[in-house]
Amino acid sequence: MKLLSQTLNPRSTLGLALNPWSIGAVLICAIVLIPIVAVAVLAFFPTENIWPHLLATTLPRYLQTTVILMVSVGLLAACIGTGAAWLITRYSFPLSRWLEWLLLLPLAIPAYVGAYALVDFLEYAGPIQTGLRALFSWENSRDYWFPEIRSMGAAILVLAASLFPYVYILARAAFKEQSASAEEVAQSLGAGAIGRFLRVGLPLARPAIAAGAAIVMMETVNDFGTVDYFAVQTLTTGIFNVWLESHNVGGAAQIASVVLVLVIFLVTLEKISRRKIKFFNLSSRHRPAKKTKLTGFSALAATSACLLPFLFGFVLPLSVILSHALGNPDRWTDAGLLRALTNTLTVGGIASVVTVLAGVFLVYGVRLSGRSLPRLLLPLTTIGYAAPGAVLGVGILIPLAFVDHRLADLIEKITQQPAGLILTGSAFALVLAYCVRFFAIAQGAADAAMGRVSPSLEMAARSLGRTRAQTLREVYFPLIRGSIGSALLLVFVDCVKELPATMLLRPFNYETLATRVHDQASLENLGDASPGAIMIVCVGLLAVLLLARANR
Repeated sequence: MKLLSQTLNPRSTLGLALNPWSIGAVLICAIVLIPIVAVAVLAFFPTENIWPHLLATTLPRYLQTTVILMVSVGLLAACIGTGAAWLITRYSFPLSRWLEWLLLLPLAIPAYVGAYALVDFLEYAGPIQTGLRALFSWENSRDYWFPEIRSMGAAILVLAASLFPYVYILARAAFKEQSASAEEVAQSLGAGAIGRFLRVGLPLARPAIAAGAAIVMMETVNDFGTVDYFAVQTLTTGIFNVWLESHNVGGAAQIASVVLVLVIFLVTLEKISRRKIKFFNLSSRHRPAKKTKLTGFSALAATSACLLPFLFGFVLPLSVILSHALGNPDRWTDAGLLRALTNTLTVGGIASVVTVLAGVFLVYGVRLSGRSLPRLLLPLTTIGYAAPGAVLGVGILIPLAFVDHRLADLIEKITQQPAGLILTGSAFALVLAYCVRFFAIAQGAADAAMGRVSPSLEMAARSLGRTRAQTLREVYFPLIRGSIGSALLLVFVDCVKELPATMLLRPFNYETLATRVHDQASLENLGDASPGAIMIVCVGLLAVLLLARANR
């Protein structure tokens, strides 16, 4: 009987349904996963094995610095984000209604832009040290001491100031969802404000805080512009040094594999830490906690504690960059800036559209197949978002260059004309990297949106003779277009801000806004870098406004 059932329904023996949607879904999964597999293959089978040299020289230093930076930024961002979220959700004080949304704005400032602004503001020729010398009649740097700006400590501050909103968003949502009953019980047992936070609020919000801190640490590992500008040697800068300066692809892949293992370790640690920590609201009458009105010194302290991260993470860098941009109006019409803007809009627009369409296709194909293989592959496609851009650069460029050379040889053999590099010699590799890197955003948005659509609507459409493509276009798309539009914007914003993958994969003499800003700032030419930085910030503000609207 079992054999007869398998004969009548051959799909039951396969991991995927034999239709274009399911096969296409598996192919999309393969494309997303190939760069990660390529890094592993290149690391374990390099043309020139330099593992012994790396282990004996630079790798321990790179790893130690990365871990210290990652943990420090994660802890500092967790403290800032959690503290601000607790104050905003539990207390009423001057500017608290405004600060609830203003604390999201540092997300619009890429960390490397914040780094350029901080150095310009605090360096020897900056306004702070210049004002100190004028105020105290100091003549040179030997007359006073000032902390080193380009240092590990400054990098930690800049990264934490840029990334703490990830923790703030999740912690604020967790604190809002907590019932007032738990705090009332703690208060009746004699717990004060600090006791209620440490014994009730913080433990209940720990999963959300851990998730936010994990995102912060992964973004720290991915960062290149900030650590490069502050001369902090991390694993990401090591990939650039070994590949671009030593011209050793195998060594770059080996360092990239260490980064990948570190990121996977972070994700696994975060999941394990939350696995046995589950809290449930058992009350049938859930009441949100009431805000306590603060006055006097307490109100001033709360306002200052929430205002300081906003000022340091958004107002300061934006003011410095804006002052340079307004002071050099002729730089806005520079031909190089216009080319970088055009390139950014082109590759970012193409990548966002392709990524979102592929995400919708994948999710819809998995829903149609109902088989185990596509469903198992679906979560794996999110690994690209966790993988740093430098890792994806290594994993994409090498296999793509192999295919490109074979394709060029084939075209030359057929046409008898020399053919250039079509894939790696154009922006194709850049678009592919963006698609892989940010595919998790599109896939997550499509999966969540389609999950809210009742299956009965699809069944009704199919019963009326609609094909699968028509069902997707006429039933699903009108219901999920809001989520799809949000995903398009978020992917586009991330493409505009992405620096490591862009630097590794851009064609020769091809600039985007991110690479132009980094190149000009590295040459201490903040006047030329500022217009591009302002454009990046404006694009980032669109995503923050969308995020604020979604979290109202």
